[in-house]
Order: sequence, then C-alpha cells, then structure tokens
Amino acid sequence: MAVLPNFASAQGAHHGGHSGHATPPAAAQTTEAPATKAFRDANAKMHRGMDIPFTGDAEVDFVRSMIPHHQGAIEMAKIALDHAKDEQVRRWATDVIREQEREIAEMQAWLKKRGAM
Repeated sequence: MAVLPNFASAQGAHHGGHSGHATPPAAAQTTEAPATKAFRDANAKMHRGMDIPFTGDAEVDFVRSMIPHHQGAIEMAKIALDHAKDEQVRRWATDVIREQEREIAEMQAWLKKRGAM
C-alpha cells in the first residue's frame, strides 16, 4: 500500500507555509453570502493567475507570481469595502489597495526593465 502525502500539508508547502490560501471545501449550505461568493471567486482567480510558466529565474518567477497575488489582495479588499461596516477593516482594505497597487506598478516596471514582461 502506497503512502500518500497529506494534501493539506502539500498545499501549505506549495505556498511557502501560506496555508491560508488553500481553497476550503464547499460549505454544506446551499446558499452563501454574496461576500463569501465574491471572496471564493477572487481567490480562484488569484490562484489561476499565480499558476505561471516558471522560467527557472527565481527573481522573475517570484515577481511574476506576486503580481496576481497582490491583485488578489486588491480584489479581496474591494469586496471588504463593499461589505464591511467596521471602520478598522475598511481602513485596512483601503491601505491594502493603495500599497498593493504601488507594488504591482513597481514590479511591472522591474519586469519591463529586465525585458521579462
């Protein structure tokens, strides 16, 4: 009998221990809150975007995969702004949008300078 690796551990290892990115199983309920659906959709889109063709250049691969990761954070922050009432959460979401947009622009400029866009 073959021993298979624990799927959750493998997922966490794939994302550098960033286990919060594992897609949870669908909820037993038949309907979900609009924010929940939006978060699930944003998460799925982010993971598709992070599935890049690797070049073997750790720097380029890191930057190329971080851009959709940051875009995912922006999308989640926008969902929070659409649904959250807590002012601290709204401030964090606003900060995330501003900072991730700045970093995406820097990363795109870096890739362009390297001829890796």
